[in-house]
Amino acid sequence: MKQNIKYIIYLTVIAALGGLLFGYDTAVISGAEQSLQVYFIDGLGLSTLFHGLTVSSALIGCIIGGIVSGILSNRIGRRNSLMVAAGLFFISALLSAYPEFLFFTKDEPTVGLFVMFNIYRILGGIGVGLASGLGPLYISETSPANIRGRLVTLNNLAIIFGTLFVYFVNWRIAAGQSASWIHDLGWRYMFASEAIPALLFFFLLFLVPETPRYLFSKNRGEEALNILTKINGSQKIAKEIYVEVKRTMDTPKGHLFSYGKLVVIVGILLAAFQQFVGINVILYYAPRIFADMGVSTDTAMLQTVLLGAVNLLFVFLALTVVDKWGRKRLLLLGSVGMTVGMFGVAALSFADAMGVSALLFILLYAAFYNLSWGPLMWVLASEIFPNRIRGQVMALTVVSCWVSNLIVSSTFPTLLEISSGMTYSFYGLVCILAFLFVWKLVPETKGKTLEEIETHWKANETS
Repeated sequence: MKQNIKYIIYLTVIAALGGLLFGYDTAVISGAEQSLQVYFIDGLGLSTLFHGLTVSSALIGCIIGGIVSGILSNRIGRRNSLMVAAGLFFISALLSAYPEFLFFTKDEPTVGLFVMFNIYRILGGIGVGLASGLGPLYISETSPANIRGRLVTLNNLAIIFGTLFVYFVNWRIAAGQSASWIHDLGWRYMFASEAIPALLFFFLLFLVPETPRYLFSKNRGEEALNILTKINGSQKIAKEIYVEVKRTMDTPKGHLFSYGKLVVIVGILLAAFQQFVGINVILYYAPRIFADMGVSTDTAMLQTVLLGAVNLLFVFLALTVVDKWGRKRLLLLGSVGMTVGMFGVAALSFADAMGVSALLFILLYAAFYNLSWGPLMWVLASEIFPNRIRGQVMALTVVSCWVSNLIVSSTFPTLLEISSGMTYSFYGLVCILAFLFVWKLVPETKGKTLEEIETHWKANETS
């Protein structure tokens, strides 16, 4: 049994490096966004709308990655698709750090250079779009039912660790340096730093197998059975799972709504709510929000490290309780805490009192988000879709996630100019709607095999 657990953790940790790069790539922009404003937006005389689009341009790639993830993972496999993601992370890191490569001159911003920088960020976004869905999917398809929630949550722990790590890297790069140095060179080092974990992820993926359910789909049943035996530590248990998976795979492949519209709608809305509650407004613009409280650049960067530490702590807490308390209860609890946190920030913003109290409300919001919606949306998305349509609906869910993220993060600077209190109040209202959605429509999946969860939607086949 010890060998079994060690092997499962080994597979999970390597797959979860995709989550670390997911967090790293999406949060690295927080340290660089003000430098990008100086270099590109101010340098070219562009509006805040273009600044918002630059900060969130990687999300266009995330949408593309989400769209192709289902097709790619079904054709070349979950593992090989993650290798593609790793390569894109590496290329994007280096070219975002030096977008002038080959075609442009350093310190001479042009519209062409601005466009190429965003294209390089989009390449990294495609990697994020692939990793965001396929990392949890890989872990879910290689995990025993009784610990699957904790193992998929490890992926989110890796996302938060990646976010915290890049906050720390950004802070160390900026520490003691002048604003002019950061605007000239510091932001480049921030982007380039991602190349190291990307390369490590790529080579480690050679050491893990494909998932049993993908192998079944390609008529490689003997390989799948061997991996199931190694995972479960028992040939008897492996054969029982083999029979159950084979039964679902032998059923003729269904169209998108084979199990009714509800399962598709739930997947799309899970992802949309995870973004519209406003988390990436906090992650992407954290240094700017903290700087608006009146602190120095160094202190603002340090406060992002504190935010990252709170995120990490509460994802770890979610990992310890997700298979005891269940997914639904944690999502409901998290929605309540996030509502209090976001409306607290809104009230202080209306009162023009954005100080230490606002920081506390932001940390409260982040704590409850990372106890619930942060990790558990991906846990549920990796569990609730039936085998026959899992690739299709998972891809739709990933696309929904990143389209929603793009809308929220690109509109934030403009909304902030209109009314910061109104903006934070909107996100608080979405937290209330998220609570109602979970209460009414989201099933509990704790302790069930993927094939058992499938029977919930069979009851809704005609819906």
